[in-house]
Amino acid sequence: MKTVNFKKFRTLERIFKGVSNLKRIVILEIIADNEHFNLDDINRKLKTNYQTTAEHVRRLRAAGLVDGKYKGKSMSYSLSPYGNKLLKI
Repeated sequence: MKTVNFKKFRTLERIFKGVSNLKRIVILEIIADNEHFNLDDINRKLKTNYQTTAEHVRRLRAAGLVDGKYKGKSMSYSLSPYGNKLLKI
């Protein structure tokens, strides 16, 4: 009998939760088109509440779809390898 690989399923669960919202998918596309955007740039493109945008980006980072790198006092975002693969679907 084959054992279940829970680590693989947890990774899939995290990714699915990351893209379970339309705004998050749009944010992925914004980051793909404008690599190294910071939260203010993403928020301007998205035209939503700043806190809402920050929460969506936080969830995308938690899902492993977006990477963040400090650039001075702000953080710039780029797609992770998982994020790149997801947008190619």
